[in-house]
Amino acid sequence: MQATAFVVGPQDGPGAALSDMARGLNFASVLPYAGVSTAEQQSMRTPVCYFLFAAVPDIGSLRDVAEAIRFSPSRKVRFSPLIYFASNPSLDTINRCANLGFDDVIAIPVGQDRLAERISRQINKTIVYYETSAYFGPDRRHRQMQTPAGELREGGRYRRLEIMRSLISGISVVRDELRDTP
Repeated sequence: MQATAFVVGPQDGPGAALSDMARGLNFASVLPYAGVSTAEQQSMRTPVCYFLFAAVPDIGSLRDVAEAIRFSPSRKVRFSPLIYFASNPSLDTINRCANLGFDDVIAIPVGQDRLAERISRQINKTIVYYETSAYFGPDRRHRQMQTPAGELREGGRYRRLEIMRSLISGISVVRDELRDTP
């Protein structure tokens, strides 16, 4: 797979297990996360970079790393998939990951075929992202709503972006619109 997997977490225990899983998916490279600048450099060589997060006792401890990625000046990093891996993640954990802008939460253990399918969901399709005063990440609303849920409560403007991730051409922004909440 022409993508890099950055493993966010310890290099032993859950981080090592996650690195082994990523190698089993044939990523072009599997690297320990060493900061946004390293990811920005790698994004110039690899069309797509995935950020795979190992389970931690407190999801809040991931906020700084998730925000550094989501607010990177490089669109190739900013719109990269963020995926959290945990054994039996609670609803609270899933919600907190969603609020941090994660693209997916995967319960482990998971079979290699199922894992490959979940990873591939992030490629070759249009994905809607929202940027509001309190959120930046994938669309997490019910599909029938017209505006981001947080903005319905707060009012104001928001950005709606459509992105495409391709293992050949990388990450592109297909549409970028500034909208007002009705």
